[in-house]
Amino acid sequence: MIFYLKIKRFVDIILSFLGLALLSPIFLILIIAIKLDSKGPVFFKQTRVGVNKTHFEILKFRTMRIDTPKDTPTHLLGSPEQWITKVGKFLRKTSLDELPQIINVFKGEMSIIGPRPALWNQYDLIEERDKYGANNVPVGITGWAQINGRDELEIKVKARLDGEYAEKIGLFIDINCFFRTIFSVVKSNGVVEGGTGAALKEKDRVKETVTR
Repeated sequence: MIFYLKIKRFVDIILSFLGLALLSPIFLILIIAIKLDSKGPVFFKQTRVGVNKTHFEILKFRTMRIDTPKDTPTHLLGSPEQWITKVGKFLRKTSLDELPQIINVFKGEMSIIGPRPALWNQYDLIEERDKYGANNVPVGITGWAQINGRDELEIKVKARLDGEYAEKIGLFIDINCFFRTIFSVVKSNGVVEGGTGAALKEKDRVKETVTR
């Protein structure tokens, strides 16, 4: 695995450099749109957990108001829609808010493919990932859990899928994740405001109502 991780890092450098160069016009358009839409910085920085549980500052395009509670996972906000800006709603639906993480990849803090980095205070997810060795591989912009449910997944299921990736890490699964992510983004699969397990909980609620 050590040899593959070196190859993976080399590929990350090349692809992130090309991504920054080719996507710079889109970056400029989104920066202008965010500034016109709401007050506050263009980029959103947040402490996340990287490989071997090291901390780093993840970059995203800001999608929420500047008075949104800090370091609170979206699924714990109660009604996340009230905090999301107009442009932010579009960015989150299309996953364009994740684009600045290409900078994190270029710096070596993330990989293109890997488990999504947890918030520093998402202790339940971090603990679950420990059971599967999922904290010992580079975190990524997209990963095995993201193409198998994304926001719809419960914490335990997400950690188990991240563990499957850590166990099978290699060229085949990375290519699989890359192309299936493109398909998922186009269809907005698994995007559920309100966060982890929200869709499944809603399905259970509807099922319970019907059977009453």
